[in-house]
Amino acid sequence: MVDPQVAMVAGEASGDLLAGLLLDGLQARWPGLQAMGIGGAQMARRGFQTWWPSDKLAVRGYVEVLRHYREIVAIREQLRQRLLQQRPDIFIGVDAPDFNLDLECSLKAAGIKTAHFVCPSVWAWRPERIEKIRRSVDHVLCIFPFEVELLARHGIAATYVGHPLANVIPLAPDRSAARTTLGLQADDTVVAILPGSRKSEIQYLARRFFAAAALMKRAQPAIKFIVPAVPGLQALVERAAQAAGMAGQVQIVAGQSHTVMAACDVTLIASGTATLEAALFKRPMVIAYNMNWLTFQIMRRKQLQPWIGLPNILCRDFVVPELLQDAATPEALSAAVLQWLAAPEKMAALQEKFSALHLELRRDTSKLAADAIEQILQG
Repeated sequence: MVDPQVAMVAGEASGDLLAGLLLDGLQARWPGLQAMGIGGAQMARRGFQTWWPSDKLAVRGYVEVLRHYREIVAIREQLRQRLLQQRPDIFIGVDAPDFNLDLECSLKAAGIKTAHFVCPSVWAWRPERIEKIRRSVDHVLCIFPFEVELLARHGIAATYVGHPLANVIPLAPDRSAARTTLGLQADDTVVAILPGSRKSEIQYLARRFFAAAALMKRAQPAIKFIVPAVPGLQALVERAAQAAGMAGQVQIVAGQSHTVMAACDVTLIASGTATLEAALFKRPMVIAYNMNWLTFQIMRRKQLQPWIGLPNILCRDFVVPELLQDAATPEALSAAVLQWLAAPEKMAALQEKFSALHLELRRDTSKLAADAIEQILQG
């Protein structure tokens, strides 16, 4: 078939990474493929035509979205009109379901084929989205194996393509090389601090993470702390470290989150895709989240499972601690991280669980996704 024209929207750093990996498979299948829409640096690196940058959509939470609502809706409407005029062969929404599902619904109604990459987490919360998914998309590309059957029960076509990160992250990460890259010693005790990739996350989490680091430093002065910051938000992270009295006590690097995860012993981490990355790097973690009080109350009422962290959801157990909202105090965060460092046998057992999880998620995602997209285009 003729090389297709593909429109895509990825709404934040993790979506940009997933979309970049998807583009690898599509471009291998169709070297002349044209791709355009909303994306980030990973997509642009692969020749994606960026009409708007993905960070325009990187807002989390009901209350936070309200502040940016008019701008986001205006972007979606402009994009919708442009796509209805241009009529790509397929639209692929990458995550960002609040933005993408409404857009996909309009495009599908107009006869444009639609796919969604990453099943919205209807198995965790907001089950009412199932009906919207059915109306909006021709096919869902699932990154977790149990999702295909769940969607099939509701008449939604889906394909399990594995999790792309399971192919990117090695089964046995090279800790020594990562430490050398970051200027760390082989025998250092290293705690990675990841307060999130969104401005709102850093505003709510970074200062308490650094306050926890100060308590850990007091308990074990030899601990080294390293923070991979999204380049555009590095100054905000640095100010949070300074406010917690940790300026000069933590090593803040631009990007390099995978190198940092490979190098560390334990990570203190914001709930989100990064927790799965940490699991694939076989690293023990303490998951935390804090957000606007009203947003948290709304989300808690819609929650279907006792876990929020992806490693716990996939293992169906609290294999790593979760400290949310008021429970995410510097004292509790510090104690939870130090408990990991004091229990090497528990760390080893967790690493075995994460290795099994890694193998389950490892598939030729780029090829399987391209196969599914080709079937949709031919349908």
